[in-house]
Amino acid sequence: MPRQADPQLEQRILDAACRLWARGGERALTMRGVAKAAGTTTPTVYGRYHDREAILRSVRHQTRSELFAAVNPTRTLPQACHSYLEFALQHPHAYEVLFDGFAQPPSLHEPWPTFNLLRLNLARRLGGTPRQYTRLMLSLWSLLHGTAMLMIRGRVSGPLRVQMFHSCLDAVEAIIADAARSKSKVYSGPKWPAHLILGEAEESKVSHSEDDFSPKRATPKQRNSSKRKSAADLRSARSSA
Repeated sequence: MPRQADPQLEQRILDAACRLWARGGERALTMRGVAKAAGTTTPTVYGRYHDREAILRSVRHQTRSELFAAVNPTRTLPQACHSYLEFALQHPHAYEVLFDGFAQPPSLHEPWPTFNLLRLNLARRLGGTPRQYTRLMLSLWSLLHGTAMLMIRGRVSGPLRVQMFHSCLDAVEAIIADAARSKSKVYSGPKWPAHLILGEAEESKVSHSEDDFSPKRATPKQRNSSKRKSAADLRSARSSA
């Protein structure tokens, strides 16, 4: 009698790849290692995935879909962020794989449905278009991801886990509330460049121009204005001494 196909085999392969990646990163993730961890043979793994990158791509796609499914039913941004953190903590290995090298191809040019959903919700709450809030969304995402990774890597549990979870949600709400109050707020650093695009699959682009990262040099007019202000401040200080 021919052997029946194992319907769980592909999922076991992906789960094994996540565990190996979490333990040792790229060096630990070999096709032979995945086969052993999944309880199958190396040729069987190759029969389903051409190489290691194909496995990682499948893990990213599956994890993105599952994360989106967890966040999508929520009705408010705080609820969405709550579901985001819960998912990360319930699926720590897959979550780590999802964001490894996220700013580089191929991950950069893959769909980011949860990022886009949260950014869309920001636009609905604050007014305007989603692209207007890419920088704000990046702030919130960094906060969520940083908290998730601290808790995962730090093996946080008990009361500290609860406090970290809710302090992150409090900070998210504070940032959004501040953005709603001060829409004309001046932010640090250069203005968000139009050619820096995130979360839009093939349209996504990450600039590597030095101008985007280096502090801007003051123009002669700005330097003269600064000198006049410094002189005025010095005269004021002398007169009050």
